[in-house]
Amino acid sequence: MRDSFQRLLTMSGPEVLALGAQARLGEVVEPERSQFAHLVRHLLARFFNHETASPDGDAKTRLVQIAFAAGLPPLLVAIYLWPIYHPVIEFTMRHEALPGPPPYWMQANHHFFFVVYSFVVLGIATVFEWDLFFPDLIDLFVLTPLPIHALRLFSARVAAIAILVAGFLVDTSCLAPLILPAATDPPNMPRLLLAHIASVLSAGLFASALVLSVQSVVLALFGERIFRRFALAAQGIAVTAFTILLLFFPVLSGFTRDLLLSGNKNIFFFPPYWFLGIYQRILDGPAAQPIFTQLARCGVMALLAAITLVIAAYPIAYLRRTRQLLVGANVRMSESRFLHSLLAPLNSAVARTPVARGVFHFIGQTMLRVPRYRIYLVLYGGVGFSWVAATVLRLSVSHQQLYFSIDPDGLRASIGLIAYWIVIGLRTTFASAGNRQGAWIWRIVHGEPPVLTTALERAAAAKRWVILASLAVTLVLLSLLRIYAPHEVKTGVSTAAQFVLAVVFCVLLTDIVFLRHDTVPFTGGPARQQSNLALTMLGFFTLLPLMMFLSCGLEIWMERDVRNLGVAVVVVAVTHLWLRKLSRDHLRLCCDQVILDEDIEQSFHPLGLIH
Repeated sequence: MRDSFQRLLTMSGPEVLALGAQARLGEVVEPERSQFAHLVRHLLARFFNHETASPDGDAKTRLVQIAFAAGLPPLLVAIYLWPIYHPVIEFTMRHEALPGPPPYWMQANHHFFFVVYSFVVLGIATVFEWDLFFPDLIDLFVLTPLPIHALRLFSARVAAIAILVAGFLVDTSCLAPLILPAATDPPNMPRLLLAHIASVLSAGLFASALVLSVQSVVLALFGERIFRRFALAAQGIAVTAFTILLLFFPVLSGFTRDLLLSGNKNIFFFPPYWFLGIYQRILDGPAAQPIFTQLARCGVMALLAAITLVIAAYPIAYLRRTRQLLVGANVRMSESRFLHSLLAPLNSAVARTPVARGVFHFIGQTMLRVPRYRIYLVLYGGVGFSWVAATVLRLSVSHQQLYFSIDPDGLRASIGLIAYWIVIGLRTTFASAGNRQGAWIWRIVHGEPPVLTTALERAAAAKRWVILASLAVTLVLLSLLRIYAPHEVKTGVSTAAQFVLAVVFCVLLTDIVFLRHDTVPFTGGPARQQSNLALTMLGFFTLLPLMMFLSCGLEIWMERDVRNLGVAVVVVAVTHLWLRKLSRDHLRLCCDQVILDEDIEQSFHPLGLIH
């Protein structure tokens, strides 16, 4: 058991046994399963084995990583509550009284975290997997011709969805109750466990049912074509909303008491407060605050309404989705003429050579054609926008109302944050190894490896595309934030400093991140070794605060003296030329290498006639 668990974590294959040892093991007898059980296992495996969730194909490892990532935070928070409820006592000669438990509203905020976390995790998980909650073309072409009754196939998909949601619910709620009784010393442990499990499960189930019900209702009423027009935007908005809620939890917890006791009716439109009401109502019983009783009643009614809506709308949406796949309703939408006329002059001005124009159009068409890349960008954009909102926005309560304001230092730090997040997101998307069907055209036209001038033009075009995209998004978001920003960041010097800083980060980050990028985007080969997800995330979130600190510090430095703007431009130009030389040297080495036969076979299917 220990060896198998270790192999699972180290992402290694099963142990290779000698033939004699394999013979002594005897014949492997597979357990007898019904057709329904096979269907459930197949559909459940697809949730973690599709190219978006597991691009390297190692679904088992990805599943274990997701389970640990989702289940550990509540457990760690429960452990960290122990010193709060068990403070260290310094005994003196005056025999001071032992401190009691934390105040009532502080304990309520502790309970509030578990509710918010379950709500956010189940919501994001459902949004991420919602494309597989309904049949797709693979199901239509593979499963439908088999002797499987339509009702059995529908029941198997419903069971797979239920198992997926139940697994996330158990993962986010089963570990913390193991520590909470010892960490908090509740006066009534059964009430605490019941309140925790009931509220956390209800919050997560409501978030999942809410997302699925919205998707089902839109599909049932408007069909697949209308739904696809807004699906990516809806995914981005949902991920942004859920992530903002988690990032703003420390701020909201500070206002919980004032908001709940203010009598403001708007709190009844905030779902996490409903399930906090369930938590406190079960824990305190009849002695709970009246506001918690009202919130608990809203939570129970909302949960029942969401589940009822899913039960009523999902079968209709399922049938309509299947019918539209059969008749071919999934027609690719034509490109907008307005957008084409708007981007055509820009493409002509930036991509002047045929190679550069080819790279530009290849990037744009691939992003429009492959849903996986669009989902990557939407998820990156949702998380990044929520991080920017948590950095820039400041909340305050005055006269029983919640007010938002823009923090000047947060606005300064957001420039580097936005540019860093966009460049890293585009780099991850370009280097994705899940869809490389378009790589053959570049091998045929330019050869492999290409000549140095062609390689330089391709790399420069890809970097130029990233710089323009990141700079456009950074300036648009910065302009929107400046509308509500204080006057001190709207002066002429501040405006010039912000513009220069946006250009600095977009250009230099692109040069650094794409320094050794020697292939056309979306055509790179798979990684030779599997990357460690934990180390990747550690490096990512280590550099993120550094970018924010540099952004804020450099803007303040440029605002002090106008001449510093010129100094910054000169330094950026010199650094850009130096990084460009390093990239040129790397491409020269790549072009001098000899391609191996195994590299050819990754893009072609030769007939053994290479030589």
